[in-house]
Amino acid sequence: MVKINDNFLKLPGGYLFPEIGRRVRAFENPPKPLIRLGIGDVTQPLAPAVVEAMKKASEEMGRKETFRGYCEETCCAYDFLRFAIRDSYLERGVDIADDEIFVSDGAKSDCGNIGDIFDLDNVVAVCDPVYPVYVDTNAMAGRAGDYVDGKWSNLVYLPCTAENGFFPALPDRVPDVIYICSPNNPTGAAATKEQLKIWVDYANEHGSVILYDSAYEAYITEDDKPHSIFEVEGAKTCAIEFRSFSKTAGFTGTRCAYTVIPKALERGGASLNALWNRRQGTKFNGVPYVIQRAAEATFTPEGKVQIAETIAYYRRNAQVIRSGLEAAGLQVYGGVNAPYIWFRTPEGYGSWEFFDRLLYEACVVTTPGAGFGPSGEGYIRVTAFGDAGATAEAVDRIANLLK
Repeated sequence: MVKINDNFLKLPGGYLFPEIGRRVRAFENPPKPLIRLGIGDVTQPLAPAVVEAMKKASEEMGRKETFRGYCEETCCAYDFLRFAIRDSYLERGVDIADDEIFVSDGAKSDCGNIGDIFDLDNVVAVCDPVYPVYVDTNAMAGRAGDYVDGKWSNLVYLPCTAENGFFPALPDRVPDVIYICSPNNPTGAAATKEQLKIWVDYANEHGSVILYDSAYEAYITEDDKPHSIFEVEGAKTCAIEFRSFSKTAGFTGTRCAYTVIPKALERGGASLNALWNRRQGTKFNGVPYVIQRAAEATFTPEGKVQIAETIAYYRRNAQVIRSGLEAAGLQVYGGVNAPYIWFRTPEGYGSWEFFDRLLYEACVVTTPGAGFGPSGEGYIRVTAFGDAGATAEAVDRIANLLK
């Protein structure tokens, strides 16, 4: 008889966002239209330059002389996109080789799949609260141990609280793999170069690897916050960086991202760049040509201007949410360098309790902080990716609820 991976059976309940969807669907006949500020999905359309690039590439696929089949170029990605990504790093003074760039169908996929190149005995550290994919994929693989009293027994939790500015201190137990997300999902906090240098030095000293999720780097507004961990000296020998077009260019339904693994990064006598290249070549056939052309268009002069306008739209939403919730008397964080706002629930409310109240009384869908880990209890995450008018109305509804 076949045996299943019983690590899946250890997972507590469903994945966070399907559970939110279940609760929303169970809310029958809401008294007013629901406003969804929970799941961080974008609402603005693709930039015109991106759409034109997709049209042109689609037409090419309909002609014999320009048709493309399997992508057989380096790292399962076409040269034109890898070179454009490489040049975007150079604009920030970061020298990344084109064969250190791996294009994929999403940062979520890469953050989850990267564990394939690491042994199951590695000790994993996660910020708390944390994007659930980091935790759940390691639990599925068997690295997390058992789920006891709201925590996984084998994970090293790195509390990120208001007291430490939502950036973790070095742990007592040395981890082998360290997940850091900056700007952070869910708290909206962004790390300084000095804060990251502490972790880079620590990882190099102990032979650890930092898995750095910078999917929201385009939303950074403060000059002292680096957009890439490779802006930090020493990072190329200890860090892997994940980037996405989803929140930068609205590709949540188009699917494209990339991961940077420097060739200088070696562990156990092996090149992690080579290992990931082998993994991707075996399990992944690459992002479609049409989508890669669309992603390339985001780096053109017109694409940059158009995407900057969309990012500014979401930044304004973040300002509306942050200022409105503060005026309503809530303790509010984030929203400056990230499209997420993180606020404390009113006294006496847990995360899910206040989520339910916002849903049933204000008809606003949010995300309960408890779904991101133990330190997320007592908080709510709100996304700035909604429609501007609906976002303003949602803030008004919440403010009125609190009066």
